[in-house]
Amino acid sequence: MAFTVDTSAGVRRVHSRERSERVAWWTTGPGTGELRAEPLRDPGAGEVLVRTLWTGISRGTETLVLRGEVPASERDRMRAPFQEGAFPFPVKYGYLTVGVVEGGPLDGRTVFSLAPHQSRSVLPADAVTPVPAGVPARRAVLAGAVETAVNVLWDAAPRLGDRVTVVGAGMIGCSIARLAAGIPGVEVELVDVDRAKAPMAAALGAAFASPMTPPPTATS
Repeated sequence: MAFTVDTSAGVRRVHSRERSERVAWWTTGPGTGELRAEPLRDPGAGEVLVRTLWTGISRGTETLVLRGEVPASERDRMRAPFQEGAFPFPVKYGYLTVGVVEGGPLDGRTVFSLAPHQSRSVLPADAVTPVPAGVPARRAVLAGAVETAVNVLWDAAPRLGDRVTVVGAGMIGCSIARLAAGIPGVEVELVDVDRAKAPMAAALGAAFASPMTPPPTATS
């Protein structure tokens, strides 16, 4: 169990003392979890070793996981690509990770992957995506959310002059609003119960509305 936890500056970092180990977050019961030290194998042909810099939490999905509320009917579809364990518990979950490749293909590159919350990962080389130069590693964690937003807009296919309402100003909703606001001639409204998110909506180029506020009466 050779690891330390550093909570300086309000950021929780876990440092493994040996490259042959990694530290991973496991959800072990409703609202509970633990950091586990695990052996880390060497990467094989076509694989890379990635040292984690940042992981992102999808609040809605991972709250369900933490509470043990993933419906039995959805457990196969909600499996993360590199998940270990099984729902409800114990399970190692997560799918928004940015890290640095240590050795092998892409050595030294910052990459995005769908790895869970752990200090290091051995992954197929084709399962990591290099982060473009100039994009901060912390921001690159949002790549998964933006990909979902792109798929949503492909399906919805807003056109010039359309009005788009996005319900929920979470990570996915904000990503959708930001991309939709960039479509010429499209008017975007972001709806959320938390009125404190209004400035964020404005920064994304969208109007803000509360579901408790009735819409304005249409005039002829």
